[in-house]
Amino acid sequence: MALSIIFARKRKLIKTVLLSTVFASFSSHAVDFEALRQIYSQPSHLWPKANLDESVSAKELGLLPKVVFPKDNPFEANKFALGKRLFHDGKLSRSKQIACASCHDRDLGWGDGKSTSFGHNRQRGRRNAPTIENVAFGDTFFWDGRAKTLEQQALMPIQDPLEMNFTLPELEMRLAQQPDYVALFKSAYGNEEITSEKIAMALATYQRTLTSRLSKFDRFLLASKQKTEKLQGIYRSAMSDNAIWGMHLFRTKARCMNCHYGPTLSDQKFHNLGLTYYKREYQDLGRYQKTKIPSDVGKFKTPGLRGVLNTKPWMHNGLFGDLTGLLSFYNAGGVQIKRDKLDPLSPETSTLLKPLSLTNKEVSALIEFLEAVTAPPALGASSR
Repeated sequence: MALSIIFARKRKLIKTVLLSTVFASFSSHAVDFEALRQIYSQPSHLWPKANLDESVSAKELGLLPKVVFPKDNPFEANKFALGKRLFHDGKLSRSKQIACASCHDRDLGWGDGKSTSFGHNRQRGRRNAPTIENVAFGDTFFWDGRAKTLEQQALMPIQDPLEMNFTLPELEMRLAQQPDYVALFKSAYGNEEITSEKIAMALATYQRTLTSRLSKFDRFLLASKQKTEKLQGIYRSAMSDNAIWGMHLFRTKARCMNCHYGPTLSDQKFHNLGLTYYKREYQDLGRYQKTKIPSDVGKFKTPGLRGVLNTKPWMHNGLFGDLTGLLSFYNAGGVQIKRDKLDPLSPETSTLLKPLSLTNKEVSALIEFLEAVTAPPALGASSR
């Protein structure tokens, strides 16, 4: 795929969205920032009602819960250490040059900063590498949800011809010839046998520790729990007036909570935003490739928004690298596509997307809220 074609495609779509979005006057009605701050300083059950469609049952925005490790793969420090080593080791790929960390780089928000990733022999994939921050809270994995567990997900890129292009038996043999790995597996599991199941468990254990650090949003929510009035004031001022206004818009006029809710700011579901490119050069059928259900054509998993400013470009195909352009896309109601009744695989844009008529100031406030939910990239545990 020529880069010039990709950039031309991006420019054309963003220009169309911007032209089709009619912003209201730049000067909006006066906002009572002090009143908003007082309202959102209360417990969340006293916040204004979110603007949700009848079909949506959303959990309120809030703090991340503690990670619960599976009973069949509990956290153990030695298994974590093995998983961390495996995650950053190119030996998991045929070429010995591509590690899990190649596409999930901490310095890039646990993504890779590319529209779509490069893999074996510099082959370009067709999807953006999603961040793995907060994967511990996921219900399914990958943009199309084809993996049900993090252990299952961990082995798929290794075997993908476009990504790491290896086989599990070959990987087991390669690691078994490395004395340091033999020692690490024995330390983690009590014996020297190296299996793909153990590799998956170690990788999943490491990834489950990659949870978001405290953001300005978190500190604002934690203000009332601080022991002194001084600390309460510091925590309460963590979010600016504009960020609080942005949070209010996020929950109300901007309709974001129809898909982005709960502690991770994701419903963990799949939606069609109109970016399927059905029967065109960049076609991606999304969730349908897993389920084979026609209504799933063009649906992709809702990403969590914690750390969102660390993870550009955005969308399943990395289409947007500018947050104002991305919000303009949503402001216009996405790309509205109606199903062709004569074509059983014809996609249809989600009814949750509607034109929003957000002003420039309101878009800026939303961006400031997204900045407030973005902390520095997750560190990962060293031990428990």
